[in-house]
Amino acid sequence: MRKPAKTIYICQACGSQAPKWMGKCPDCGRWDAMVEERLVKTEQGKTRVPPALQNQPVPIDAVTQKDEDRFSTGVGEFDRVLGGGLVTGSLVLIGGDPGIGKSTLMLQVLCGLASLGRRVLYVSGEESVRQITMRSRRLETVSSNLLVVAETDLDAIMAMLEKTRPDVLVIDSIQTMYNAELSSVPGSVSQVRESAMRLMLMAKKTGVPTFLVGHVTKEGAIAGPRLLEHMVDTVLYFEGDRQHLFRILRAVKNRFGSTNEIGVFEMQGNGLREISNPSAIFLSERSINAPGSVVTTCIEGTRPVLVELQALVSSTSFGTPRRTILGLDQNRVALLVAVMEKKLGMHLMGHDIFMNVAGGMRVDEPAVDVGIVSAVASSFLDQPVQENTVVFGEVGLTGEVRAVGQIESRVREASKMGFSRGIVPQANLSRAGIADGMALEGAATVAQVVEALF
Repeated sequence: MRKPAKTIYICQACGSQAPKWMGKCPDCGRWDAMVEERLVKTEQGKTRVPPALQNQPVPIDAVTQKDEDRFSTGVGEFDRVLGGGLVTGSLVLIGGDPGIGKSTLMLQVLCGLASLGRRVLYVSGEESVRQITMRSRRLETVSSNLLVVAETDLDAIMAMLEKTRPDVLVIDSIQTMYNAELSSVPGSVSQVRESAMRLMLMAKKTGVPTFLVGHVTKEGAIAGPRLLEHMVDTVLYFEGDRQHLFRILRAVKNRFGSTNEIGVFEMQGNGLREISNPSAIFLSERSINAPGSVVTTCIEGTRPVLVELQALVSSTSFGTPRRTILGLDQNRVALLVAVMEKKLGMHLMGHDIFMNVAGGMRVDEPAVDVGIVSAVASSFLDQPVQENTVVFGEVGLTGEVRAVGQIESRVREASKMGFSRGIVPQANLSRAGIADGMALEGAATVAQVVEALF
């Protein structure tokens, strides 16, 4: 009598396994995430033959590198985020909200590669070939070197790679791929993990750079097990509001470059346009002499970016004031508001505070602390900051203004954008250098910052 197939329950959020169904995952705490999957048993009685030794260990100083190990994609902002170009044999995971423009970005990158003479393959599990062609014509990304196919069977894709031998491969999306050897449905933890593992082995063996497009969950993380992000070489997030024009490509993991670089794009009717000067774009619609508006600088990788911080402080009729923060760390803003209460004597506990980073940018750098304090103080006092003034610096719990890094590049970028006055940390004043037409003033405390501005 044949025994029934053994089943286990796997959490679709973290990959945790359990012998029976549970409403709540014991590891990640997610509700209703355990899905039943059958185990595939190997044949009994067969002894495992050790594999033949194919790869020999070599001294690391004996490995030679070639110039063609990294090549350009034809999209400058995309190359910047990758660290200077695409590395042969690399596995890149790209995530983003639905409709943000991931497929559009991939088509434009593949068209740039095809225009440079490289043969590329776009595998879609969500669209038909006619739909891809229609969108490609609208984006003007039609090329004879760009091959498209609608396929979800991983075995068929592997056979297709042996036949076509492309230089670059795109899988859109990894959640639609399935392996016939597994009984689970496409998009499950087992299918995503197995598909990513086979594609990774293929990329390392053949040297074909592979892009995996991934869906994201409601929390903003890429759907599937966290193992997926550990397996790939680079993880990129395509961020931005679908109702907003600007899109930001950010690297959160990169084995071949910096993880702080960003690429800025503008969504237009015929696709994404590169933004080589983000500061000018983010400040293009800035209101002049408006209370609550302050310009500060942040460093994204090697690039200094000027952003506008906006604050609105208004009295509240409720017992608990509201704190609505967009583009900034909400806990950081609450901390700085408490410092202003203690050190500046501003009674903000009875006021609602709304803050926003103009242009859809997200800033996590402590160097914008002085900008946050200045914007809140400007709105609270209803006094504007001079339009030619830029501020930056880190604020401590005792109200001191601490030094920040890369002060020269920050001042140079502000001077290039036409700012003639800068409020900088006192400790940075001696190292800031002299910028053409820009006067720098040092501040050691938040009280000195507010005194200098107002």
